[in-house]
Amino acid sequence: MRSIRNTGKIKVWLISLAAFVVMLAGVLSAVAWHFINRPISLRGAVIQQNEDPKKQSPIMDVQIDADGNVASAPVKSDFSGYFKLTLRPGVKRGHPITIHFRNPDYQPFDWKGVVGDKVYIIRMLPLHHDDVEEKPNQPQVVVSNIFVRYTIETTASVNIGTGVTTFQIANNANVPCDHTTPCSPDNRWKAAIGGASLDAGQGNVFGNARVSCIAGPCPFTKIDSDNFSHGGRVISVSVRGWADTTTFLFQAEVFRQEISDIVRESYPVIFGRALNFSLPAAAQGPTLEAELAGTNIIFPLGPSPTLSWASCNVKVGKDQSKSYRCELKQGYRFK
Repeated sequence: MRSIRNTGKIKVWLISLAAFVVMLAGVLSAVAWHFINRPISLRGAVIQQNEDPKKQSPIMDVQIDADGNVASAPVKSDFSGYFKLTLRPGVKRGHPITIHFRNPDYQPFDWKGVVGDKVYIIRMLPLHHDDVEEKPNQPQVVVSNIFVRYTIETTASVNIGTGVTTFQIANNANVPCDHTTPCSPDNRWKAAIGGASLDAGQGNVFGNARVSCIAGPCPFTKIDSDNFSHGGRVISVSVRGWADTTTFLFQAEVFRQEISDIVRESYPVIFGRALNFSLPAAAQGPTLEAELAGTNIIFPLGPSPTLSWASCNVKVGKDQSKSYRCELKQGYRFK
């Protein structure tokens, strides 16, 4: 009798084990199917084509789609030029693909190749180049003496100027990491590190410091060391980039410890036909002042700046600071 009971228990145990194995196999199969058939996303940046890295400004609002109903849906590049094009399930690596990049201010561009695992750097040519000779019957309006004016309420210090510098991170995209040089955060691509520092001078400190990527494949960069957010007499920043060469704007307000309220002025950085500047979160009533054909004009800077001579885009950071990039319209040029 005891032998029969033990045999019955063993059979029940074996049946339960078999059921568990079948269930586990089903779960593993489902997980494997999910990872094998998970949609592929192509990530990259759209920038202006120019031999000078400083003039490779990011291009916003580029319509991006692929031939053959391969993409799940069209997408647009953001303020930094970044895009993420998700492909339909079933599209594998190595699949031929043609991706269309369209923006009314740039020449249409079609990228042809195969689906791969890399950073896609797309360079587009403006419809109107900087080096187009001015025609006698189409004179260009000269834009000069540009500066930004804004106010900030303060009871502890007074702004006596602005510290500003630019720096570059020279690198080539899609070079595998050899683990002997700086690498991308996921240790896949060779990276480069660059940075800059500013000294406010004796008795002064920096505040409202900000770092903005103004040219190159900005989405593929990362701040390595932040020695500027808390201010101080000397501030510095270190940035890692793992795509092509990028250019950064490092800017901060210079304060002297006094009790006052002051109107502040800042001068934009101009590369080619692009004008770049940033404003701290506390900036109030910002205006852009410029001379157009010798006439001084004040342009209010609202949430969506509208200028007769330039097209502007604004990005609001997590700290509510604002980064502005304005491209000259046809018929205008910087002095």
